[in-house]
Amino acid sequence: MEFLLEGFHEGLRRALTGDPEVWRAAWVTLEVSLWATLLASLAGLPAGYLLAAARFRGRGAAVALLQSLLGLPTVVIGLLVYGLISRRGPLGAADLLFSPPAIVAGLTLLALPIAAVYGMTAVAAVDARARETALTLGASPGRAAWAVFREARFGLVAAVLGAFGRVSSEVGIAMMLGGNIEGYTRTLTTAIAIESTKGEFGFGIALGTVLMAMVVAVSFLSRLLQRS
Repeated sequence: MEFLLEGFHEGLRRALTGDPEVWRAAWVTLEVSLWATLLASLAGLPAGYLLAAARFRGRGAAVALLQSLLGLPTVVIGLLVYGLISRRGPLGAADLLFSPPAIVAGLTLLALPIAAVYGMTAVAAVDARARETALTLGASPGRAAWAVFREARFGLVAAVLGAFGRVSSEVGIAMMLGGNIEGYTRTLTTAIAIESTKGEFGFGIALGTVLMAMVVAVSFLSRLLQRS
């Protein structure tokens, strides 16, 4: 018990005093997580809208595929992206491996089905007459979609938050594609994994405290945006 208390005390001290290693990892985590969430949302939310509002051949298969991708092991995503951007891969000339963009690519693939499926669920919960009414009043398909998005905004924000929470807590993809390079690709989760195995429990607590604070801060910010 004393070991745990000492670890928590040391962790909080390092987090609150602005330990450079902690905050560098926090910045990398925030950067790659926000980019991945943004890219996944830009692609996933419109895809979710189309799957919820449109009727076309193959829709059922597309929905089933997206839902199955929710359970795709992160190690598979990491291997796929690793194979694409490694020196022997088709994108090897871009020299992206072990860089923040590589992590963003993997995390975007992880977050994409989350944004799409949750977005589809949010749009499907909106009364179908909202879109029909907008079209009847002369709105373009784009403006009608925007009207539906406004009605489903709480669910869509939940979709974005779900995607952010998933990517910010991911360790396998960040480790495989980023290489845990201190000050460059080391994220909070990879640092926690490495430092804890080295016996640096207090450092791990500091990193975990900052990670939780980051997720809570983003959640509060989304609530403020919902009320505006």
